[in-house]
Amino acid sequence: MIEHAPLPAFDPLAGTVVLAPEKDEEGYWVGCPGVLHDGERFWLTYRRRRPRGAGAERGWRCAVAVSDDGVDFTDVWSVHKDELGTPSMERFCLAPADGGGFVLYLSYVDPADNRWRIDVLSPAAHPSELDVASARPVLTAASTGTEGVKDPYVLLAGPVTYLFASYAEALDGLGGEAHASADIYNVGATTHPTGLATSLDGGASFTWHGQALGVGQGWDRYQARLNSVVAVPGGYVGFYDGSASHAENYEERCGVAVSGDLFGWRRLSGERPWVTSPHRGGSVRYLDALLLEGRWWLYYELTRADGAHELRVIRIPAG
Repeated sequence: MIEHAPLPAFDPLAGTVVLAPEKDEEGYWVGCPGVLHDGERFWLTYRRRRPRGAGAERGWRCAVAVSDDGVDFTDVWSVHKDELGTPSMERFCLAPADGGGFVLYLSYVDPADNRWRIDVLSPAAHPSELDVASARPVLTAASTGTEGVKDPYVLLAGPVTYLFASYAEALDGLGGEAHASADIYNVGATTHPTGLATSLDGGASFTWHGQALGVGQGWDRYQARLNSVVAVPGGYVGFYDGSASHAENYEERCGVAVSGDLFGWRRLSGERPWVTSPHRGGSVRYLDALLLEGRWWLYYELTRADGAHELRVIRIPAG
């Protein structure tokens, strides 16, 4: 248990399986959960991924699903990577639209330069009406001065829209060969902190502020990806993915950090991960947390004994 954390560390194997991978084999994953509760229903964004060399390899399908109970979800919208002309997609984020309805933030590799980018779709009254043809750029390598940006997490607080995103830090002398695989995260060329962008016009435009949560010095010295943020008394608690090198790029583990203002973060799990899987690389990643009616709802991607990844949820009483 991490001191001062708002809930104890949990056994990820005790969670309920929400979605299973396409095949029970290494490299087949379902995960990258993003969860929104609108006061009545649960909305889930998730991704399906295949290993390199398989048909429609890597992140090939992303979807939005709905549930009344937070466990049994039904797809209402999906996109195939070919619709974006991209080598791979990763985490999406569904958020309330300014004035009502929903907006969807997309994370995918730009086919023009092999760098990760984030787009947003035009608002829709219902997620089933989202139109990928309406996508417009939100954050790109060029607009952020990085080598790529992905995995958005959006938080609304008063008039401000906060967008946290993982990015590849720019380095002098880093050439285009680092992007030859269309995934700079997997080559070890640079580090991957979390950055912050804000909007005061309901997400119509964002200002990039740069690093919010930097990489650590131990188990999370290569990547520190903030996946979710929850308001708690006195500030905010965040759950992030950490890895020590690009060799752990697909097997990140979960850490905890806190903030008083959302711009600066202090890690509580600097010495070791907060939660890990007992299987393979120990990955528990993309943890998205909701605090509803006195219970924590934690959705996460988990590595199984066979090397596949599945999506689970666990419910824990608060305090």
